[in-house]
Amino acid sequence: MTDLFRINQMSIAFGGLKAVDEFNLTLNAGDLHGLIGPNGAGKTTVFNLITGVYQPDAGEVRLQGKRIHGRRPHRITHAGVARTFQNIRLFGDLTVLDNVRIGCHVRAHHSMLQAMLRTPAHVFGERQMRTQAMDLLDIFNLADRAKTYARNLPYGDQRRLEIARALATGPKVLLLDEPAAGMNPGEKGALADLIRDIRERFDLAILLIEHDMGLVMKICRDITVLDHGQIIACGKPESIQNDPKVIEAYLGEEEPAPAEQAGDRVTEG
Repeated sequence: MTDLFRINQMSIAFGGLKAVDEFNLTLNAGDLHGLIGPNGAGKTTVFNLITGVYQPDAGEVRLQGKRIHGRRPHRITHAGVARTFQNIRLFGDLTVLDNVRIGCHVRAHHSMLQAMLRTPAHVFGERQMRTQAMDLLDIFNLADRAKTYARNLPYGDQRRLEIARALATGPKVLLLDEPAAGMNPGEKGALADLIRDIRERFDLAILLIEHDMGLVMKICRDITVLDHGQIIACGKPESIQNDPKVIEAYLGEEEPAPAEQAGDRVTEG
């Protein structure tokens, strides 16, 4: 049986510095996998390699057994990999609804000519995409703000809108880059529930970068830890938070504290 998503020995260097070194990962539908590490560990570089922003120097990325590395970013999105960004990248001058409809256009079947002529196929397709977009906004409790400009949404709602737009592309794998950044504790709790619901409702794999260790330990089934571009640990949350290498990477201690205390300190970070 072919894995849904697999990365084998992926590496990239910038100016002789190995930013990511022989990175491996396997995901299947329903997986919720955390990717953590100190600042500068290479986490977002991994996302950029997966989505075609960077091309790997070595290794491969496969989705349902098919090679996707080397493709342009829009081709990778069409193949079934979607992402959000650490710094929100919404279309601020478009409405909430139109932001999500743009995501839906990845799966549009009508041509540019049909759109220009406003053929029945184009009109039907646009109607379907509007319905799909509104359904997503309803899931994210944003339907009542469909006509609001995205730039006027509160910060937490902008974060959720970006996830909704990513889901509108119909992904098999969803990459979330710091979705809880800037959120208050109440918003983070709601986000955790939302991410779980997304995984179950859409039957996809989620790869999550997040600095809030409490959130990661709470919702992720498995966690990979990067430091200086290399995987230093991979496993269940309980083993990760007590791993001496992980504790040292975060706290810079050559002699880690006892497991329980150190694990608590990593979780609180």
